[in-house]
Amino acid sequence: MLIQLAIMGLLVALIPLTLTWVSNDVNKYRKLVWVTLFLTFDLIMFGAFTRLTDSGLGCPDWPGCYGHSNPLLAHEHISAAQEAMPTGPVTVAKAWIEMIHRYLAMAVGVLIITLMVIAWRRWIKSRHIEIKFRPWFPTALFLFVCLQGAFGAWTVTMKLQPIIVTIHLLLGLTLLAMLAWLGAQQNEHVPVSALGRALALPALIGMLLLIVQIALGGWVSTNYAALACNDFPLCHGAVIPQMDFENGFTLWRHLGKTADGEYLPFPALTAIHWVHRSFAFVVIAYVAWLAHKALKDAGLRKTGRWLLIVIALQLVTGLSTIYLNWPLAIAVMHNGGAALLLLLLVMLNYKARYAPLAEGKTARISALRAGENTAPTI
Repeated sequence: MLIQLAIMGLLVALIPLTLTWVSNDVNKYRKLVWVTLFLTFDLIMFGAFTRLTDSGLGCPDWPGCYGHSNPLLAHEHISAAQEAMPTGPVTVAKAWIEMIHRYLAMAVGVLIITLMVIAWRRWIKSRHIEIKFRPWFPTALFLFVCLQGAFGAWTVTMKLQPIIVTIHLLLGLTLLAMLAWLGAQQNEHVPVSALGRALALPALIGMLLLIVQIALGGWVSTNYAALACNDFPLCHGAVIPQMDFENGFTLWRHLGKTADGEYLPFPALTAIHWVHRSFAFVVIAYVAWLAHKALKDAGLRKTGRWLLIVIALQLVTGLSTIYLNWPLAIAVMHNGGAALLLLLLVMLNYKARYAPLAEGKTARISALRAGENTAPTI
């Protein structure tokens, strides 16, 4: 089974590897970094789809499905589980969703291993001269993806325990942020002014605020509290509704249960939803202000513009989940929007710190023209 799973991961990874190899981009390593980032973003989106369709236990063992490498071979076991509990977590469709998620995760692992091998090879071959091929960061990515795989296993074996699933989500987003940083190191950047440099600390604060909000959002999702408040701007007709913060934010407990093993009271779900909703306005206001400041600098303008667009879309999708009774497509988009915001803030942090410093109008115009020929940039 393990050999079959490894082959499946390799086969999925061969598609982006082949596309990178046959591309016209002279810098294949940079291209592979961005392709890996794109596939990781897709994995996060599909992970949200897996969670929101309640497919996390579609195959209740790990890494295979009832000891097999794919649901076809495990069809007898899946059918028996579905017949015994028709509304349970195991169905043929959910098993396929869960296993496709695992295949994508293995493909990302293969791509990161490839990045690490290429970096070490080029670093040694250049006698430690080619700075862009320093292998420490790709090696850290490899170790990190192994940790993420462990939490993926614990997500299943610990039966979707909310804290484990939330950490798994946060680690996936951290992996995306690390790949974005590595991608930024490979790109050429338009110079920023002293004003842009001054945004280094505010950009870091913005990213930390977003991480807190993503953690709160993950806690909402993993506790199935998205519809705990079904009105807006009030919650159950009140500005501050009845809430149970103690049970809602007890981290180590089973899904749907309190730490004592009792069923989780509804006011606890209300507290989880209300905190995420309320803190969202802090993040929206701060990121919008940060993006407005970034628009004033040529080197940060493109990133600032995209931040404003995505934060607006994130507000719309967040409200739509309430007014439209949590439609699946919009809920997945809301998760993807959070990932895209994180990616953009990582790029803003990198540019504010490490992009070249503009020395004058002529130099800036030249850099802008040169920047038009560098891709991909965000």
